[in-house]
Amino acid sequence: MTTIERSEVWIRRRPGWAVIARKEFADHLLSVRFTALLVLLGLVALASVYAAAGALRDAAPDTAGASGMFLRLFTVRGEPVPFSFLTFVGFLAPILGIAFGFDAVNGERAQRTLPRLVAQPIHRDDVINGKFVAGLATVALILGVVTLIVAGLGIVLLGITPTAAEVLRLFLWYLVVTMFVGVWLAFATLCSVWMSRAATAALVAIGVWLVLALFGAFFARIAADVISPIDPADPRSALENVRTELAVARLSPVTLYEEAAVALLTPELRSVGLVTLAQLDRAVVSDLPVAQSLLLVWPQIVGLVAVTVVIFAAAYVSFMRQEIRA
Repeated sequence: MTTIERSEVWIRRRPGWAVIARKEFADHLLSVRFTALLVLLGLVALASVYAAAGALRDAAPDTAGASGMFLRLFTVRGEPVPFSFLTFVGFLAPILGIAFGFDAVNGERAQRTLPRLVAQPIHRDDVINGKFVAGLATVALILGVVTLIVAGLGIVLLGITPTAAEVLRLFLWYLVVTMFVGVWLAFATLCSVWMSRAATAALVAIGVWLVLALFGAFFARIAADVISPIDPADPRSALENVRTELAVARLSPVTLYEEAAVALLTPELRSVGLVTLAQLDRAVVSDLPVAQSLLLVWPQIVGLVAVTVVIFAAAYVSFMRQEIRA
C-alpha cells in the first residue's frame, strides 16, 4: 500500500467530528474575525504588560530579591493603563468564545448548507461536536500566542528568567482561561441553536456577558441582603451576609475564573474566600507550592468545566431534537 493510499484510508477512518473540526478550524484561521481578535487582544496585552514592566522597574529597589517578579507582569497595573493584563483578559476573553460560537449552527442554516452537511456520511452530532472543538482550538491558539508574546516581552523588558514553578503557574492559568472562554463558547453555541438569526444570538450572548462582568457583584450583594440581611444587634449576621454574597457570586463563571486566576498567578495568596483577622494573625508569609495553589482553586476549576459541560449538553440535546429541512 502506497503512502497516498494509506493517507486516504486514514482520512476515511477518521471520526466525523474530526473532519468537521478540521474544516471549521481552517475556516476560522482564514477569517477576518480571527485576525481582528488576535490583533485586538495582542495590542491590549502588550500595552498592559509594557506599563506593568515600567511600574516594576520603578519599584525595583524596594522589591529586590522578591519572589514571583515574573508573574507580577500579569497581575500588576502600571500607569497610564488602568487595568492589569489579568483584568484585561478576564474582561475581553469571553469575546473570543462568543465570536466563534454565535453563528455555529444558525449560520449554516441561514446559508442553507446545514441540510447538505448532515446529509454527509457522518453522525448528526458530529456537526455540533466538531464545531465546538474547532472553536475551542481556535480560542486556545489565540490565547497561547498572546501569552507567549507577553511572556517574551516581559523577559526582554525586565531581564528576568522565569523559574520552572512560574512557567508551570502560567501554563495552568492558560488552561484555566481557556476553560473560562469555553463556557462562553458553549453558551454562544447554545444561542446559535436556539435562535434562527446570528445577530440575535450574538446580542443575547454579549448581553449576558456584560451583565455578569459589570453587574454580577452588584446582583450578588442584593441577593445576600435579601437572603441574609444584616442585623445591627448581631455581629455574626454581617459575617453570614458576606458568606452568602460570596456563595451567590460563585454561581457566575466570571467569579470562578477570577478566583482561580489570581490564586495561580499570586504564589503568596493562601485563600480565595473570606479571610478573618484571626486567620491573618496565624498566617505565615511565604509562597505556596504550585500543587497547593492548584488544590486551593480546584473547586473553581471543576466548576468552570461543569458549567461548560451543562451548557454544551443543552446545546447538543436541542440540536439533536431540531428538525432540519432541505
